[in-house]
Amino acid sequence: MVVKPGDFLLVNFTLKVKESGETVDTTYDAVAKDTHLHREESTYGPRFIILGEGWLPKGLEDSLVGLDIGKQTTVELPPDKGFGTRDPAKMRLVPLRRFREQGVPSPGAQIELDGRAATVRAVGAGRVQVDYNHPLAGRTLIYEVSIEKVVEDDTEKVLNIISKRIPEVDKAKFGVERNSSDLTIEVPEEAFYLIETISFREVFKRAVAPPDTEETSKPEVPQAHKPVDSAETEASDKPEKAPAQPPQRKRKTPTARKPASKGPTKRAMMGSESQR
Repeated sequence: MVVKPGDFLLVNFTLKVKESGETVDTTYDAVAKDTHLHREESTYGPRFIILGEGWLPKGLEDSLVGLDIGKQTTVELPPDKGFGTRDPAKMRLVPLRRFREQGVPSPGAQIELDGRAATVRAVGAGRVQVDYNHPLAGRTLIYEVSIEKVVEDDTEKVLNIISKRIPEVDKAKFGVERNSSDLTIEVPEEAFYLIETISFREVFKRAVAPPDTEETSKPEVPQAHKPVDSAETEASDKPEKAPAQPPQRKRKTPTARKPASKGPTKRAMMGSESQR
């Protein structure tokens, strides 16, 4: 059986840099210990890939097409088929103060800066030189690779995809249930602490009525044959009343003005009497 693009594969490999002979990656636990690459938090064993999805360098994926299962082969990739050539424009000088919270990094450290992976190349007075190129950019790569299995079972495919995203939890602890076109995944409690975002999606499907139960539209009654209501007939026979005239406002009769006070005249008479 030979593999083809789109296959779900379990692949073992060991990766070396041709220029230095250094082993930089492996799926074998024993090789990782011998080359001092072993990490306790890492999981070793065949790596799951979907051929053609770019989970391995494109040059390596192209070389896997047509290979037999279980047969080990050596693939040499120049930089343009591996992780690309080095780009000097991806080198940056970053102020040292930006590393105060996480501590001053040492040369060769792999860090994340501004949401991008980078390698620290040098640390100077007040500045840090970081490299956004891939650590293996510009290197010739040698892969010793073998395809261990073509995954064909749907449940196993789902579990391997989950394991790739959450490698810290054993994939056997996830429950998978398929029902026609629906897929239900039971997530163990220990995985909740490793997932930053959980989204719930509710899907509502509108019920479609069978064709034989659909109501046919009733023909509209022509206007000429539409029955006339008796009340409307009586109202139309009666003569229309003239519109009521608006009530006229009554004019107010002006009140007679009172004669002006005779105060001044009276005072004059009193004065004349005193003179008498």
